[in-house]
Amino acid sequence: MDETEFWETVDSTREAAEGDPEDHADLLVERLLQLDPDAVLDFARHFEVRYNRAYRWDLWGAASVLLGSASDDAFDYFRCWLIGQGREVFEGALHEPDDLAGLLDDFDDEIDGDGEELGYAADEAYEQLTGAVAPDLGVPAQAAEPQGTPIDLDDDGVLADRYPQLWERFGN
Repeated sequence: MDETEFWETVDSTREAAEGDPEDHADLLVERLLQLDPDAVLDFARHFEVRYNRAYRWDLWGAASVLLGSASDDAFDYFRCWLIGQGREVFEGALHEPDDLAGLLDDFDDEIDGDGEELGYAADEAYEQLTGAVAPDLGVPAQAAEPQGTPIDLDDDGVLADRYPQLWERFGN
């Protein structure tokens, strides 16, 4: 599976789920079950690389504005959700996290922003296909600390200044 196929799989399952993250994860597992185990592992590698790439302070700050706050776990699940939003939103957020204000049509902090199940979809599909736990993907481990300059995630003033578009649209 190449990068284009990865994003097509993410996009088609998200569209079929009409944006519901839990349905998206279920549909993603169903789609991955139609592939051979090696292709599922390829999908998992693409997902993991993007997940690790999004481990950045500036994205964590944006997640804090969108979610009202973002613990370590909440940020992990946010990164999965962000990948699930597709290439345009994901890459746009990496380029400039504040642009999420314009990239997201709407955002309901009760259901959006939590893509925990998306993060497990490839593992679940692989296990169903093979009866075994997925092997190590050979992807470099996530950095010990997020990339970039740390942001005080508890300071509304800092968040409002750093993310003016997001703050205006989604801030407290």
